Amino acid sequence: MVFAKAIGAALLAGAVAVLTGCAAKSPIPLAENFELTVQPKVRSAGHWELLSRDVVAQTLGSLDKAGMPPGTPLHVALPVSPSSFDLAFREFLITQLVQSGASVQQAPGQALDVTYHTQLVRHNSDRPHFVPGQYTMIAGGLMAAYGLRHEHLDAQLLGVLGLSAAADYGASINSGGPTNTEMILTTTVSRGGQYLVRKTDVYYLENADTPLFLRPSYRNVNMKVVSQ
Repeated sequence: MVFAKAIGAALLAGAVAVLTGCAAKSPIPLAENFELTVQPKVRSAGHWELLSRDVVAQTLGSLDKAGMPPGTPLHVALPVSPSSFDLAFREFLITQLVQSGASVQQAPGQALDVTYHTQLVRHNSDRPHFVPGQYTMIAGGLMAAYGLRHEHLDAQLLGVLGLSAAADYGASINSGGPTNTEMILTTTVSRGGQYLVRKTDVYYLENADTPLFLRPSYRNVNMKVVSQ
């Protein structure tokens, strides 16, 4: 019996040593996930307007920080061979800039140049639909919700966690989940070839909506569209 135990211990020690050695001598870096992040999905022309609001707010704020005087003239240029998104996004940008009190010129000249560029990225790998738990985790530190303010502390906490779990599920499920197509949207303000302000964001697109973001010269290129 003692001999058997000794053999078992030796085998276990050997296995641990082998595993430790393999881990220490991995021929390539091990894969790991990034920290939990969220990424909006653009699904309607109304969402395009929301993108323009965000771009304008951050652009004007950045120009102010850069010391540009209020009322500095701006001109929003239209990309060459614009897509349906490009055409609409320019109109949204101009509208948002004017409504924000910016001076927008109809023609280039002495104005700062506002340009934007889109790049579509197509992934062939699977897009797992993961329902994250950020709302639930954040709510773990909350002690009460408005509708539960007269309840006992335990009931308040359980109620908040329940509402948060429901919001967590809805936020992911109602978005339709991740897709294989993403859009990189970059907005630039420049003067005389010098970058003054630059903003780049990434958004999910529905695979079937890809043609709305393709320039006419590229629409005939075979780009497989897969519905989720």
